[in-house]
Amino acid sequence: MKDYQNPALFPEMRARSLLAEMTLDEKLAQINIIRGVEYTVNSSKYFTCTAEDDDHFDFDKVRASIGKNGIGYIHDIYSFPRIKNEIQKYLVEETRLGIPCIFTGEALHGLSFAGCSIFPVPLTLSQTFDPELVRQVGDGIARETRSLGHHEILAPNLDVARDPRWGRTEETFGEDTYLSSEMAAAIISGEQKGDISRKDAIISEPKHYCVHGIAEGGLNCAPARVGVREVETCYLPVFEAGIRRGGAYNVMACYNSIDGEPVLTSEHYLKEVLKDRIGLRGISRADWGAINRLVDAHHLTRSRKEAIRMALSGGLDMQGCCDVAPEEYYRDIKELLAEGKLNERDIDESVFRILKMKFELGLFEHPYTDEEGYASVVRCEKHRNVMKKAAEEAIVLLQNDGVLPLSAPKKLAVIGPSSAKQQLGGYSSNPRGYEIASVYGEIVKRFPDAEIRQCDGCGITKSNGETTHYVDGQPHLMKTLDADIDDMIEDAVKLASGCDAAILVCGDNNVTSGEGSDRSRLVLNGRQRELILRVAATGTPVVLVLENGKAIELSAEAKVCAAIVVAGFGGEYGACAIVRALAGDINPAGRLSVSYPRDEGMIPCYYSRNPGGSLNYLEGSTAPLFPFGHGLSYTKFAYSGLTARELGNASFEVSFTVKNEGDCEGDEVVQLYINDIDSSIVTPGRLLRRFRRITLAPGEEKKLTFVLGFDDLKLLDKRMKWIVEPGDFDIMVGASSADIRMNTVVTVR
Repeated sequence: MKDYQNPALFPEMRARSLLAEMTLDEKLAQINIIRGVEYTVNSSKYFTCTAEDDDHFDFDKVRASIGKNGIGYIHDIYSFPRIKNEIQKYLVEETRLGIPCIFTGEALHGLSFAGCSIFPVPLTLSQTFDPELVRQVGDGIARETRSLGHHEILAPNLDVARDPRWGRTEETFGEDTYLSSEMAAAIISGEQKGDISRKDAIISEPKHYCVHGIAEGGLNCAPARVGVREVETCYLPVFEAGIRRGGAYNVMACYNSIDGEPVLTSEHYLKEVLKDRIGLRGISRADWGAINRLVDAHHLTRSRKEAIRMALSGGLDMQGCCDVAPEEYYRDIKELLAEGKLNERDIDESVFRILKMKFELGLFEHPYTDEEGYASVVRCEKHRNVMKKAAEEAIVLLQNDGVLPLSAPKKLAVIGPSSAKQQLGGYSSNPRGYEIASVYGEIVKRFPDAEIRQCDGCGITKSNGETTHYVDGQPHLMKTLDADIDDMIEDAVKLASGCDAAILVCGDNNVTSGEGSDRSRLVLNGRQRELILRVAATGTPVVLVLENGKAIELSAEAKVCAAIVVAGFGGEYGACAIVRALAGDINPAGRLSVSYPRDEGMIPCYYSRNPGGSLNYLEGSTAPLFPFGHGLSYTKFAYSGLTARELGNASFEVSFTVKNEGDCEGDEVVQLYINDIDSSIVTPGRLLRRFRRITLAPGEEKKLTFVLGFDDLKLLDKRMKWIVEPGDFDIMVGASSADIRMNTVVTVR
């Protein structure tokens, strides 16, 4: 028995032993990835990148492409375990060394396989301000993903989203570094569980390392024009939290450049920072087609072979899908090695990292997935309960003049393009074997004695006769356009007249939000604003419900709506959560994780901008209309007794009390911000440093204590060193970034 065949040895020892047995061709196969659906005989006509249960692999094609060398990863094969086991059996039994592959796929808010659980999108999850709940979401995603034969997911998205025009905002945890870091550690901990060999754990591959959410013009993949201090302070900490605290093995490198340097070729970001400093255990992978962008978009070279050299020598471990066909990829790397332009030691290190992961996954002893076990896991009661709770906790009450909660209505109008069709967001599974409830359907059930009228009113987008929409020609990101909805604004106005309230469900769909759906405007798309204003003009109180994937400019809507609720893309139980909040069955307590601007020209509008600019535009204040952390309740909370006790060594214990002074139970999301008053470099006027979601009964009060230390008070000084400078710090506690209830000043001596 050779060392790599001995399960008693450490994965590192087994990986080194196996690496020593491999030919160059076998090594190169391990740093490659193929789209599995391209090798099946009859892939699904209804679900993208899916092999139906009666499908199978074309092994003539498999043998011609993979041969005896194997393959490192297989992507885009969403199927039941039998299909994956079929090709895994070939790799184990018919390749020379029998190295299993890692099946990887998209699972941003649930595995992208029809019938899987659909959790709220990450931006909606972040509105819960509840890391433990987000950890449970990660656990559910992992359990379903692994039960269906996947070992790795290309998620979560840890970009800090600071341009509201960017379509992929919905995939992120919002605009704040600290909140995003807490959510990153939570969801990855739930997915990996500290032991990827577990049958309910998977490998997490955060993306898009490391500055992708502030792309110029809000355009996906556009350059990021940021300095080193901002990268280190605002963006890298989220990936550090995901890797160090969450345990993420791999990362997907971003498409774009930072200060003119594509991350894909950056020794600094891929080697010095990611592997040497942060300590990434696994690999860095290119995003879909990213190596080709070095030629086509960045114009660093006209040669794809040279682009491969730039990326691999810069520290990238492997290409992503649809960069270079396997035979060309292998040929180009061999030529580069022969020419001395690539070092085989670098290839060996990448292969070692992949082999070590495979041993840690337990693939060599257990390469196959139980073909029946998924049935008791996918959309099980536990996961349905988590989906419900996440959708409910994420509901944000932006404004309310008292119309909510609805009290025994006799006649309701349910209007809007999403009133009878629930929006799910991008990278979503599709329902199979069950239906997604709509707000209209849930309202009918909740108020059986009321007269409920429904009308779409208008559409969000027009299909223009097309049936599908592609992003950069990528079929795995296929988006189904809305069916044409005739403009029925006049009908909606008549229907709303005389009702107790009009519930307008508006917002985004998967064309106005998501990857490749960047916008130059932030108002509701189509004629939605006109619909809202016309219905409001009837005098019927309007409750605007937003199923959206990014911040929206609501200046006109805020003036005419009696209440505004942000539900986001709430997943399978989004509509149920909305109606429970409207009816008062739950007390909404979500908080905004992105700021909503007063005007669409207010970009950027995130709360933690550095000071120094004017406080007003010609048109008015630069302050957001609805700031980060904002959210109302059906009850009222009071804060008192703020104290800060020095613990020594730039550390402080902060305590205060929160009391529910209303007449119903509710959750309060307590937020603690700091301001470094005396600093040698410019710092934001406030930065979130702690938060906690608490539940209080009427009249109940609770004392909270937070400890602040070096990492909370530090800054990157003029010499680019992390220090805590002596001086005063303002400690602020409140209900949002703009609703500070108490503050005290502490001094670092």
